[in-house]
Amino acid sequence: MYGQGILKGLWVTFRHFVNTYVDDIRYAGRKYLRQENFAIRQGLKAQGAFTVQYPDEKLAVPERFRFTPFLVVNDPDHPEAPGDDWCTSCGICAKVCPPQCIWIVRGSDPTTGRPVPQPEAFFIDIDICMNCGFCAEFCPFDAIKMDHNYELASYDRTSHHIHDKQYLSRPLSYWKTIAPTTALEEAVARGGWEHPDVLKAMKKAGQTAVTPTWDNMFTKPEPAAKPLPPAESADEDPAKAERLRKREEALARKRAAEAGEPAQPAAAAVEASAPAPAAPTADKPKFDKQAMLEKIRQRKADKG
Repeated sequence: MYGQGILKGLWVTFRHFVNTYVDDIRYAGRKYLRQENFAIRQGLKAQGAFTVQYPDEKLAVPERFRFTPFLVVNDPDHPEAPGDDWCTSCGICAKVCPPQCIWIVRGSDPTTGRPVPQPEAFFIDIDICMNCGFCAEFCPFDAIKMDHNYELASYDRTSHHIHDKQYLSRPLSYWKTIAPTTALEEAVARGGWEHPDVLKAMKKAGQTAVTPTWDNMFTKPEPAAKPLPPAESADEDPAKAERLRKREEALARKRAAEAGEPAQPAAAAVEASAPAPAAPTADKPKFDKQAMLEKIRQRKADKG
């Protein structure tokens, strides 16, 4: 008989409609007034309407739920490096990002001008972000993770939806709170709760990191013992001293070739290759955050 499926579907709808009022009568009007009834209404024994009174009530998201990325930093009470970035500004996340919504400015030493493994600026345009999680998947330092915060609506998407480093930074304890199972799995794979570079330094110094477990997940880390001085210096190792001498001679010949000067003898080359005083960095342009944001907004406006 034609139409049986329609009738069955209407019957299910009508049954839920009736059960909604039956459930309201059973709770005597307390169904939406008491917070402890929320778990019952969303449980397996609930009947009738399954409406969540958002935003007063919110369903818990799964642990592996992903929305916009955030940057992991050390906890404020870290004994040695409170608030230090885990990000080394390697740029892998920006390269693998499919919609290209990540911009990184690598930090530099103010004295020497050499790059340092910390980002000076980090921007993510959440309007372009597709929440794929590639940045978190490819990060070799576990420095970027996917957040659970999905309430990011605003009236101005050109400024409020471009998150900077200060907004993106979250302590490691925050990641342990929203994704404890994943955080423990990653720590076990790294070999400890600390940054991978810290763990490598501890291993090189002969120190043993604390094995990650559920019990010590939120335990404050102990200060690492200072490594012992090396047994012998470069002067006491003839092979190492010879390698350093050859390297200095090669650097001196390279500098002489670039300057158009004749090659110097070995002794003079070593003397000339002595480290020169650091060049003043006053002429180096300082990073302008507002200019960077304006550039991102202009690119965003051109695409839109």
